[in-house]
Amino acid sequence: MIAIIQFIAFLVYSGFTILWWVLIVGVVMSWLVAFNVINTHNDIVRQIYRGVNAVTEPLCRPIRRILPDVGGLDLSPMVLLILIQGIRAYLLPALFATLLGMFGG
Repeated sequence: MIAIIQFIAFLVYSGFTILWWVLIVGVVMSWLVAFNVINTHNDIVRQIYRGVNAVTEPLCRPIRRILPDVGGLDLSPMVLLILIQGIRAYLLPALFATLLGMFGG
């Protein structure tokens, strides 16, 4: 049972790491599109950009509604990155330590 909990912890941590990097890629791509470094008329760029936005937009939208308007600067990805780090550093270790303690780890 302990190995299963450790494997689930690995999957959850890996998921948060992947989400972290997808969010970073989304921010960088949005800057590159805004400064016309990459062009969304290219099919591959457009598909990657849409895929990244499909993952990050549902997570950033609720944060955007709460944050005050700061003149066109979107701070929601930064807030989401901080939340991801907090969850990975504080909530997940406590959760999995509790689970391991419950099952005799």
